[in-house]
Amino acid sequence: MANHGQGPHARVLESLGPAITAGAYPSGTVLRTDELEERFRVSRTVVREVIRVLESMHLVSSRRRVGVTVLPPEEWNVYDPQVIRWRLAGPDRPRQLRSLTVLRSAVEPVAAGLAARLATPEQCAELTEHALGMVATSRGQQLDAYLLHDIAFHRVVLRASGNEMFARLGDVVAEVLTGRTRHQVMFTDPDPAAVTLHVQVAEAVRLHDAERAEALTREIATGAMAELDILAP
Repeated sequence: MANHGQGPHARVLESLGPAITAGAYPSGTVLRTDELEERFRVSRTVVREVIRVLESMHLVSSRRRVGVTVLPPEEWNVYDPQVIRWRLAGPDRPRQLRSLTVLRSAVEPVAAGLAARLATPEQCAELTEHALGMVATSRGQQLDAYLLHDIAFHRVVLRASGNEMFARLGDVVAEVLTGRTRHQVMFTDPDPAAVTLHVQVAEAVRLHDAERAEALTREIATGAMAELDILAP
């Protein structure tokens, strides 16, 4: 989303990043820093800073005498939250949403099973609080408020799994859920069955029922994929 108050660094990054991920600069394209300075009317320092950020995401590589080359998609850091956000804003959104939903369905059920064994009483309370928050905001087109509880719920599940790799996927899941809402790949009110499943997951975790927590979370993922078939075919 354009922010007219943003500085030159953010402005150039928010133009180049989405353009690269949308395929406007195909793999192998060489970006010339002097041309970028002129086009965006910014200093060489700003262009260099932006290139450094894009390099850290593996979207480009910068070599002396060669210049700045756009890398093929298979080299991109596809787990970077900003790369996910840019890809979800581009033409590849349906495919990207599917790929992320498949990732979630592989990880989150296992994380929920572990959470049922390892969650602290505080984490159980957080899960219940956010599940009830989802219930409270699931009617009357309160998607932004619902989103906050939905993200928080899934972050707690991943964190409560006790696996630091799963916990770090919290940002990825947050971007998927945010992208679905921002780009209207959601019903105006969330599916009541999905909302109920979240409440049941919180309960299964609290009761240390790992098998049930895993099965219910798998059901949430299946439902999310079915929604995509309707809303982002």
